[in-house]
Amino acid sequence: MDFTTRFSNHVARVEGGIDRLLPAANLHPGRLHEAMRYSMQAGGKRLRPVLLLAAAELFDPDGRTDPLPAAVAVECIHTYSLIHDDLPCMDNDDLRRGRPTCHKAFDEATALLAGDALLTHAFALLAKSYRSSPRLAVALGGQLAEAAGTSHLIGGQMLDLLYEKSPDVTGEILNQIHVRKTAGMIWAPLVMGGLIGGARPPAIETLRAAGRSLGLAFQIVDDILDATSDAATLGKTPGKDAKAGKATFVTLHGVEASRRIAQEQSAAAIQALRSLPGDTSFLVALAQTLTTRRK
Repeated sequence: MDFTTRFSNHVARVEGGIDRLLPAANLHPGRLHEAMRYSMQAGGKRLRPVLLLAAAELFDPDGRTDPLPAAVAVECIHTYSLIHDDLPCMDNDDLRRGRPTCHKAFDEATALLAGDALLTHAFALLAKSYRSSPRLAVALGGQLAEAAGTSHLIGGQMLDLLYEKSPDVTGEILNQIHVRKTAGMIWAPLVMGGLIGGARPPAIETLRAAGRSLGLAFQIVDDILDATSDAATLGKTPGKDAKAGKATFVTLHGVEASRRIAQEQSAAAIQALRSLPGDTSFLVALAQTLTTRRK
């Protein structure tokens, strides 16, 4: 099976899981559940849940433990962060995944609550879906909470806001922002997939290191696209970081140097992935696409 077919199969599985594992739109209160589904079912690359499915498959090709609920939980966290990121008090954006942001399609209060609901639903999914394996459920919840909490995603978002329009941003500070804000939600699905597949501790740490490098590469490419692409291609508003005075890899290093750094981080991730046991070709190919994507 070629990479494109395999990736499409994973995405289709994720889409089916989202539809099945989210509250129905007509379940009371319907407006809240409709808003949750609006943002969760808006498409997107589904990179994070696919990483989780692929890592689980690498270590457990027979699928003895279903990784899909964990994959959907990761996407719930990612989508909640986007909903909140787009709010007027944060980045104040009108476009996400090619259509109006949640607060534009509904209202600010509903969008805020939809994000809150997706955050809590993620952990409910893990607890319910893996309750027959309590140790695994605890481990998955712990990894996702760490990646989504103040040491990573939320902490990175806070640093991003604190250093907005600041002349004191250095390369090290920028790396810290994105190791937290972006890379945390890349290594988490890899590690969670490894845990579900029964990977041993050394392999788990290799997945974490690969995800860190992959997350940085992904963010750098995002910065490049934000500076060089258009709304029709991206499905979101381009140039918003520059307008907000945010430090990016492009503003700090320039486009060409940023491309080189992204390639270096991608190469480090690929080297780590190739060192894992089993057939890592899909994960390696997925990492390689991150530095050549156009949206």
